[in-house]
Amino acid sequence: MARDKSPIVKQSRREGFALAPKAHKIMAKKSGIPGQHGDMRVRGGSLYLTQLREKQKVRRLYGLLEKQFAKLMKEAQKAEGLTGEILLEYLERRADNVVFRAGFASTRRQARQLVSHGHLTLNGRRIDIPSIRLKAGDKLEVRAKSQKSEYFKNLDNIVAASGVTPLSWMKSDAKKMTIEITGKPKREEAEAGINEQLIVEYYSR
Repeated sequence: MARDKSPIVKQSRREGFALAPKAHKIMAKKSGIPGQHGDMRVRGGSLYLTQLREKQKVRRLYGLLEKQFAKLMKEAQKAEGLTGEILLEYLERRADNVVFRAGFASTRRQARQLVSHGHLTLNGRRIDIPSIRLKAGDKLEVRAKSQKSEYFKNLDNIVAASGVTPLSWMKSDAKKMTIEITGKPKREEAEAGINEQLIVEYYSR
């Protein structure tokens, strides 16, 4: 499957938002869109451009291609409730995001690789599709074969170093190498700095 493999720091500078932990320090030193002198976005920006940038920021944050993101948005628009919050819920429930949010990977890109390489099972069955949407009662577990790898033998330290904040809708155990979904993602627990209403407005044009 096609994937945006451009440097995450470059993407972060373009969006003015740290898309991965390692981007924070570099962005503190460098500001503005790559290849430009200064941040041109603050000069005469239109509402459309603001909406576009917010959409691009969130799309890149979760690692989706344009078609994938648009398809997810259409699904959210058809569901009952606030479209923006439903969109964020769908994004948070992706298997790769769940692995990242549990601290089993340092970035969503790495979490996506762990899933796509078949290192995990969902309710006992091996999966390799990062976009699988989990629900309450689902259980992710590192495959027995993968547990023998150096990476997963060190999972305790990886999770500790990630500094993840426990979420109310999931329960993870680094020693047992499991993640259980216990409820639905809450809006207040989503990534900080997201204005989902701008995305809704972008797709409502």
